[in-house]
Amino acid sequence: MAQTVSENENWTTIIKPRNKLFEVNLKEIWDYRDLLTLFVKRNIITQYKQTILGPLWFVIQPALTVLMYMVVFGGIAGIPTDGVPQPLFYLGGICMWQYFSSCLTSTSNTFVSNAGIFGKVYFPRLIMPLATVTSNLVRFGIQVGLFVIVYVYYAIIGQAPSPNWYLLLFPVLVVMMAGLALGFGIIISSMTTKYRDLQVLFSFVVQLWMYATPIVYPLSQVAGKVKFGVNVYKVMCINPVTPIIETFKYGSLGAGEFIGWGWLAYSFAFMIVLLSLGILTFNRVQKSFMDTV
Repeated sequence: MAQTVSENENWTTIIKPRNKLFEVNLKEIWDYRDLLTLFVKRNIITQYKQTILGPLWFVIQPALTVLMYMVVFGGIAGIPTDGVPQPLFYLGGICMWQYFSSCLTSTSNTFVSNAGIFGKVYFPRLIMPLATVTSNLVRFGIQVGLFVIVYVYYAIIGQAPSPNWYLLLFPVLVVMMAGLALGFGIIISSMTTKYRDLQVLFSFVVQLWMYATPIVYPLSQVAGKVKFGVNVYKVMCINPVTPIIETFKYGSLGAGEFIGWGWLAYSFAFMIVLLSLGILTFNRVQKSFMDTV
């Protein structure tokens, strides 16, 4: 009888230990695509659930930020915007940066915030950070829509800057931003399972990181400047986010100069290495994180 039951068993899922640290089972992630979709919907719905304005915060937040930048950086500090109308210049940088920073801060808390789910049921753990990056695309799309509306307004009144063909790189730039955020996020998430205070430190670093990226000022403002014997322009370009945002601004606004294919290739290579490191660290930590989280 036992032999008959064994012969009729049909296992749909086989859970086995990972033998390699650098291993990503793409087929398994694809098999769990419905779960990924559910987590994406959950992230979108719960973000502004039980709020008065709901999804309108996707638009209100960047709009208020632009107004603040116009007063502080454009008005008081008098920082130029390369001849581009201030709302367009600031909004272009804000859209890209907020997508990067929101993905980064959310994925950096993957293990800690989802420990309850991870401890009850099995599914590919990378589903969680992937769901975060994907759900933030909705917010990013709405903010890009606001950018387009403001652009059309300036086009109507005859003050819109001229885009160029580099704007066609926009999908690639978004993928690069998502890859960088995912790589950094899962590395930090793996570290915060044991050292919780790193989460506080990382939040502070992200805030400072924005000012090391040309969001509120054009990169042309630091061209040729040398501080303490260091070329400021090259140091800022070492920041892998800088070439991405500058390329987007140049393609959509025609402001400044194209940063160069070399720096873009550097950002892309940095993203690949970072993702590889992140996956390796993530796979190593997920084996035992429930003992320390």
